[in-house]
Amino acid sequence: MRAAAIIGPQASPKGLRHGFGIANAQASIPQSLTQRWMGHARLETTGIYQNAVGSEERAFAQRAWVGQSFTSGEP
Repeated sequence: MRAAAIIGPQASPKGLRHGFGIANAQASIPQSLTQRWMGHARLETTGIYQNAVGSEERAFAQRAWVGQSFTSGEP
């Protein structure tokens, strides 16, 4: 963890696992694959990574607007 400069709550097995789930969600990896890779019995458990908050939520929102151009008067 020190060599990778991972500190705080993320520097734990649970933190790394959460980071993996969030990274998959941000990379649009299908939930079924993430479910299998993480060993979740239920897809609902994997779905928690799609319900990100804070900086993770902002990253999802930013991706939604990449490449969009807006001009006045258009919907």
